[in-house]
Amino acid sequence: MKILLRYSLFAGIAIVLNLASQEITYRVYPGAFNLYLAILVGTAVGLISKYQLDKHFIFAYRVQGVSDDLNRFMAYSLTGVITTLVFWGFELGFDALFGTRAARYGGAILGLTLGYLIKYRLDRRFVFSNRTV
Repeated sequence: MKILLRYSLFAGIAIVLNLASQEITYRVYPGAFNLYLAILVGTAVGLISKYQLDKHFIFAYRVQGVSDDLNRFMAYSLTGVITTLVFWGFELGFDALFGTRAARYGGAILGLTLGYLIKYRLDRRFVFSNRTV
């Protein structure tokens, strides 16, 4: 139960960082394809912050050097490909359907929440298991 609460808290933090990064990028760069750039920046910020939180506070994983950390991060990123597509699909889908920033962020929150539910199981099994990456 403790891990569920911690994981939920950290997922919430990563979602806030993701959406805040998106909003800042969207406002700073009003040019062509700014929505897609904002989504990419938010995804990168969310990925890096969530990796650090999960590694330290959910899985209590101690890296065995830079190479191990890089390998874990790459595995973490790979497990996130499908969940990222879910998140992007919801965010862009809500944007296309409703055309408002609030709806787009609502879709992002829904997509990220669903993605994180899946991602925990993938990370536990493939990224932070006792198996060598």
